[in-house]
Amino acid sequence: MNTPPDVSDFSSAVKMPSWLCGAESAALVGHFLRHPPEDFRTFTCSCGIPGFWANYDLLTTADGKTRKFLAKLPGKRFWRRGLSWQTCFLGSTVSEFCPLPSEPPEESVQSMLRAWNRESALLIVKDIACNAPFLSPEANRLADRVADACRAAGFFIVEGMALAWVPIDFANEEEYLARLSSARRRDIRRKLRRRERLRIEIYATGDDYLRRPEVLAEIYAQYVEVFAQSDTHFDRLTVAYFQAVLADETLNGRVFLYFLGDLPIGFNLCFVYDGMLVDKTIGFRYPMARENNLYFVSWMENLAYARREGLRCYVAGWTDPEVKAALGAKFTLTRHAVYGKNPLFHFILRRIAGCFEADKQWLDSPR
Repeated sequence: MNTPPDVSDFSSAVKMPSWLCGAESAALVGHFLRHPPEDFRTFTCSCGIPGFWANYDLLTTADGKTRKFLAKLPGKRFWRRGLSWQTCFLGSTVSEFCPLPSEPPEESVQSMLRAWNRESALLIVKDIACNAPFLSPEANRLADRVADACRAAGFFIVEGMALAWVPIDFANEEEYLARLSSARRRDIRRKLRRRERLRIEIYATGDDYLRRPEVLAEIYAQYVEVFAQSDTHFDRLTVAYFQAVLADETLNGRVFLYFLGDLPIGFNLCFVYDGMLVDKTIGFRYPMARENNLYFVSWMENLAYARREGLRCYVAGWTDPEVKAALGAKFTLTRHAVYGKNPLFHFILRRIAGCFEADKQWLDSPR
């Protein structure tokens, strides 16, 4: 296995100024490289693209039909472990898109292949942007060129997850809700009645309050609660990552803290970047957060903050597309470029790639 490069000096390990396709500060990816999720090993390519090694469950993005079919097969406890593969990823799990350098895409792809060196079952270039409406035309053109260069090098392309976003083109909350169906408006207004019981505090990353050990411990505990109940257990972030991010004022982060009386019941970590409010991490204390409809409250508070600050859009993340669609979100898909070490395995994966495009199938289905 390749030994990851030393990333203790992030400014020299990664060519930050040349990254494109970003929806967040490059320094955030730097914290990811220095403080990776549990069981991840991070590195950077010679071209400056970040990456990591991790075990990857092939069913992570499988569609419901495929999951149901496999669930009926006998001997699950034996064959299920065989679907977890050591994988080399290019990109990060804290960036919306794969950060790409401005050098010729063909050179970037060769740098990726050298970093992989065929030392794992899979190489995946994750989250290549695909006509993302809130990225620049230059960034989208570069992403297309990288995808084309990956195809030319033998990769196949799989549609990624649906990234939710909302343009801030409404004057107030009522105008925003008026765009939804009457049934959805009634449901959301009913859920938002709980907002009156809550106290909301907003802190910028780097604030002394966020440096307090007890505040860090509470935020991390809430994050772990959400991670534990999620269907996808892939990238569990560490306390060290949160500590570094919450203390970094250069990230232009905003931490929304929610209290029921004096009891902290939730947080939402977002970043202001290039006229966007980018939602990255959420945490809840159950059952209080659920009882007070905190997911819906935080959604509307984020929209309100983006509107007050004159931002152009709210980028709401990858998970729960059905819920976010009901809340009025739009979606943009990304692409993953996949290369299998074993030629037969590569051929089979390519033929069944559609089974791993659950979000694309959901977006294409009538609703």
